[in-house]
This record gives sequence, structure tokens and C-alpha cells, in this order.
Amino acid sequence: MRVLTVDPVRPDCSILQEAAGIIRAGGLVAFPTETVYGLGADGTNPAAIRRIYEAKGRDESKPILVLVSHRKDLANLVRCIPERVHAVMDACWPGPLTLVLPALDSVPRELLGGGATIGVRHSGAAIAGALCRAAGSPVTAPSANRSGEPEPLTAEDVAARLGDRVDLILDGGRSPSDQPSTVVDVSAGTPRLIRAGCTPLSRVENAWHL
Repeated sequence: MRVLTVDPVRPDCSILQEAAGIIRAGGLVAFPTETVYGLGADGTNPAAIRRIYEAKGRDESKPILVLVSHRKDLANLVRCIPERVHAVMDACWPGPLTLVLPALDSVPRELLGGGATIGVRHSGAAIAGALCRAAGSPVTAPSANRSGEPEPLTAEDVAARLGDRVDLILDGGRSPSDQPSTVVDVSAGTPRLIRAGCTPLSRVENAWHL
């Protein structure tokens, strides 16, 4: 396990390219988001995704969310986007909101936890966004801890909880929030709260009903 310090506002491109190379090679990289530290792997690589479950001790019935660097990337992940969801994206993205949408058949089953939907998020954090762009693929972002443990707010938290299960930790300082992203299922109509987090559900509902 290596730790590299990164400016959370103006991350060093060379460091991000190194981290992206690890992800493309099937490795795991922990990195800061606008919520807690996430655990990144290539969201198109089933073997890398399985490493996430092993590293976290995560139940394989629980799906894993991915980050995208641009809305157009959703075309490779989701079957359809209901019209009102675009208004929600306009109001809440980039930001700490994970939207659950119908997954394409081509999406690795390992991401879906046995279901047919995928959680996607357009992060507003500079490091997270730049890492997705450098990797050239969706990057997973479950919390970088063992399942059931407290949320990781610092690189030190990640190192203490995951150790050598992760290949690289990008240290961008302390997380700005101790809450994860809000998760809302919009795959079948009216928004349904799956997990409360940084984005108030009322903000999603207000955008939905515009």
C-alpha cells in the first residue's frame, strides 16, 4: 500500500495518471470525494469489482455504485433515463447524490448485487472527477472501509481499516462531510429514498415535480 498526497482543489495530473493506471490494471485506489473516502476500481472489470467485495468484506448481494465524469457516460451504463430524472440531475449534479437507474445488460453483474439496477453519481470533487476522466471508465466508489465500520474521513482511516487490501491511497485531507452520498431509486417512477446522506431528499423531490 502506498499513500500519495494530492491537493483536493488542484490535483497533480501526474499523480492522477498513476492512480488511473492502477485502476486500469485491475487495482484498487482509495480517494477523497465530496463525502467520505471512496474505494475505486474499474467499473467495467469484473475481477477488480470482486476485489472490492473481498477488501471490504462486503455481502455480494449489496450493489456497488460507480462515478461518471460526464452525463454522456451514462449511455454505457443505463437502459433509460426517465424524463424527470434530467431535472434532478440539473439540480443535484455534480454532487453527493447517487441515482439508481435500470442497468444495461452489458454492465458487469458484479456491480448490481443480483439486481437489475445500477447506482450512478457525478461527483463534484476535483480528485474524483479527474480520476474518472484519467481512468477513461466508470470508477467504483463505495466507502473505503470494512463493511460495518465507521465511515473513512481521512487517508489514515483508510490505511487503518483496509491496509494492504488497497494498492494506493490518494490523501486529499479530511473529508468535508462525515455523511455518505444520498441514494435515491428513480428506476421505476417516483423517487424512493434508499439511503439518507448529504443531499436532502426534498431537493430531489422539488426538482422531480418542477
